[in-house]
Amino acid sequence: MSEPLLQAVNLECERDERLLFQNLSFSVMPGTVTRIEGPNGTGKTTLLRILAGLNDAWSGELLWCGEPRAWHRESFLRNMLYLGHRPGIKPLLTPMENLRALMAGRRTVSDDILSQALAGTGLAGFENVPCRNLSAGQQRRVALARLLIADEPLWLLDEVFTAIDADGVKAIEELLQQRAAEGGAVLVTTHHDLQLPGMKRITLGGGQSYEC
Repeated sequence: MSEPLLQAVNLECERDERLLFQNLSFSVMPGTVTRIEGPNGTGKTTLLRILAGLNDAWSGELLWCGEPRAWHRESFLRNMLYLGHRPGIKPLLTPMENLRALMAGRRTVSDDILSQALAGTGLAGFENVPCRNLSAGQQRRVALARLLIADEPLWLLDEVFTAIDADGVKAIEELLQQRAAEGGAVLVTTHHDLQLPGMKRITLGGGQSYEC
């Protein structure tokens, strides 16, 4: 059996003097999709940001490929893709320019492949339109195009279905299953009723934790 990509051991986090979660332990295995769920305010986004290395207000231990994440921070960041609940794109740039910026420092990707990714999210013909002129759904699709060219083994996705129509939702569900089938691991928060075969769960707010 392969080892976990990411392990959390006894995580605890407070926000505004309120305990969000404690004694939270779980393992994220290759080839899995895991949904982080729970009522609003229980720390779903906070947990995802902790896992992504974007929030340091926590205690416990995080392991990357079996060793403390802090020992391998650069390797972790190279092999992790985080998409927040906001699109995270620059409105003055075009979709093509935004994708180039998102890939900067990662790896070189040709404009042909970037164009194919944008077409894959329904943005064919909008490649060179400033994002400020696009709808909220189209702006979200610019960010989601990043998934179509991603090769990172760990995806951390916060509210990935926001502002996406029914066809887009189906395409994302299929993409998540494909990522897992290829040996990657996905953690996702969503208000969408996500039901995928074999999906794991981390439940916050009820004293529960996910164990592999």
